[in-house]
This record gives sequence, C-alpha cells and structure tokens, in this order.
Amino acid sequence: MALARAHKNLPILPISRETVQDHVYRRIKELILNGEIEPGRTVTIQSIADAFEVSAMPVREALHRLVAEKALTVVAGRSLGIPSLTVERLEDLRRVRCEVEAIAAEWAAQAISAEELDHLGRLIEQMSEAEVARDRRKYVRANHAFHFTIYRASGSDALLSIIESLWLQIGPYINLLNATTNWWASNVKHMEMRDALIHKNGAAARQALQADIESAASALRVFLIEQEEITKILPSAAAGPECGRLSNRALADRALFSVFDQIRHMHHPKIWD
Repeated sequence: MALARAHKNLPILPISRETVQDHVYRRIKELILNGEIEPGRTVTIQSIADAFEVSAMPVREALHRLVAEKALTVVAGRSLGIPSLTVERLEDLRRVRCEVEAIAAEWAAQAISAEELDHLGRLIEQMSEAEVARDRRKYVRANHAFHFTIYRASGSDALLSIIESLWLQIGPYINLLNATTNWWASNVKHMEMRDALIHKNGAAARQALQADIESAASALRVFLIEQEEITKILPSAAAGPECGRLSNRALADRALFSVFDQIRHMHHPKIWD
C-alpha cells in the first residue's frame, strides 16, 4: 500500500509579493483543479510555502479557506489532502452539477462570442491530441479550460463561483478517470456542446453537458463502490504505525490511490514517467 506523499516538488513558480494570500489561494486552487493534488496524496503548509517561496502565514490562511470550502481536509497532523468522496456525496454533487452547470451552458448559448467558440475548438483539438499521446495533464487542463470557457460565457459571476466550488469538490476524482476509456470518450460530448453553442441551441448544449456529467459520474461510481468494499475489510493495524491516527476511510483512500496508480502505469505508462 502506497502511503500518501507530500508534494515537495510542485510544478509551480515563485509568485509575486503583492496580495500574497490571494495569489497563494488561487494557485492552490489551480493545483487542485488541474489534478496536481490528487486523492490519496497530502500537502503540508511548509511544502507549499517552500514551493511558492513565501512564508507559512499566507499558505496557512489559504489552506484554511480551502478547508472551509470542502476542497481540502486535515488528514493527519499537519498534513492536508482531498476529502474522501462517498457514493452518496457523488450522487448529491452529480444532481447539483446537472442543474447548475447546465444552466450556465444554456445561458452561454445566447452570449458566447466567435472568439470563444474558436477557443473551444482549439481545446477540443488539444484533448484529442492528449488522448492519442496519453497525456493526462494536457487533457485535464484542456478539459477544465473548455468547461470554464463555457461557464464564463454565461455572463454570471455568481453562477461561476458556485460551479468553481463544485469542481473543487469533485474535480480531483474526475481527473483520476483517465485510466478508463469513458474518460477519453467525453470529448465526443465536448464536440456536441460546441456544435450546440455554434447554433445557439441552449437546450442541446444543456443536454450534451448533462450527458458528459452523467458519464463521468457513472464511471466514478464504480471506483467508489470498490473503495467502500476496501473500507469494510481494511483493518487499521495492518497499515503501519501511522495509521493509528487515520480513519479506515483515509486508509481506503490511500489503498484506492495505489490501485489507481497501478492502473495508470499499466495502461498509460508514458503519462507518469
């Protein structure tokens, strides 16, 4: 069983000293949304402070905000990680996303610009290239950019804020689905979304987006059911001395992450070299 590992070499650059707290908060959110902080891995205040080359104070404030938003949770001691996701919580998030994000797509159909449509086309190409190359990070980033180009085109800052909060809670798990063929097939729905937006067909855009969400949730549900089984049979004492401070759910997250790691290396070794 692979233990969670702190990100000591995060793929990021130092940030400016102006509005440090907001910058740190935004950059950590980007790491979560882009799949750099995954379920089963942990970060510490010091590891992020070292990576950003800032003091611990702004990092601590940013992490507290993200914990309050349910994007992160305390795993053990000073380590933080992605909160566990249950099948019940997945279903709740799926229902909300299918309504909230679909509204944004429907509104965007009447307001999206030609430049934004061109940008969506380029992002679809990037995802197709990433699929062929088995480039997980490229796909995750392009997928995030695709969806949020549509959501921003809705013209509602309030709606965008709600959607970002939902993605912080579900995104890290959706990003793990690259190990399945269902994950790559979602680009077909992206093409359908863009086509609906080109024709200003809000209903079709809504339907394609909902189908994309449903497909990802269905694939993720299978993994979570497996996680529930691991939780039932995993004894705390079997995982080592550190596990006395962790719940069976946290241990199951680590065990499942190990399974994800093995699947990814087996099917997409180039991604993780």
